Amino acid sequence: MSTKIRLSRGGAKKRPFYRIVVADTRSPRDGRFIERVGTYNPMVAKDHPERVVLKEDRIKHWLANGALPTDRVARFLGAADIIEKPVYAEQTKQHLPRAKTLERIREKEEAEKITQENVADEAEAAVAAPSPAEEAKAEEVKAEEAPAKEAKAEEVKAEEAKAEEAPAKEAKAEEAPAEEAKAEEAPAEETKAEAVPAEEEKKSD
Repeated sequence: MSTKIRLSRGGAKKRPFYRIVVADTRSPRDGRFIERVGTYNPMVAKDHPERVVLKEDRIKHWLANGALPTDRVARFLGAADIIEKPVYAEQTKQHLPRAKTLERIREKEEAEKITQENVADEAEAAVAAPSPAEEAKAEEVKAEEAPAKEAKAEEVKAEEAKAEEAPAKEAKAEEAPAEEAKAEEAPAEETKAEAVPAEEEKKSD
């Protein structure tokens, strides 16, 4: 009779609890067994002491009598240093996602990147764009600054006009003495002209 050390399921629905048993290979999973040699409770944490409980002396006895552990039980026994840890070959490509699934994953990642970029752009635009209140303040400031700028421009034009008028007045002021000098020279010439005939009359006498 060939025997195996395997798991026998118990517990409630969606709350499994397993017994580690030694059973005939022909017996059903949850059927007759020869001896119970431990328990396995997957509902507790991995580091919990009651997750895997083993009767090491009975397990060694049955291993010595030719009982073979299943893969899952062999992992438990290897972790407890009862037997050597089993070596498992790398899984084939069947455990990898298929080409269509990979394409869907890539498309999903690209769509997420695009949405993140759009959200970032919208946030930057919202930060850069002024609020309506700020725009109203800016318009008020511009309206206040416009008359001041116009007044400054008028002052500058007035100063330029004054600067242009000053040399013209100076030139006129310089021309006025020159005309006065000419006017004074003209009577002097007339007196000379009158003096010349008077001298001629004297000579004739």
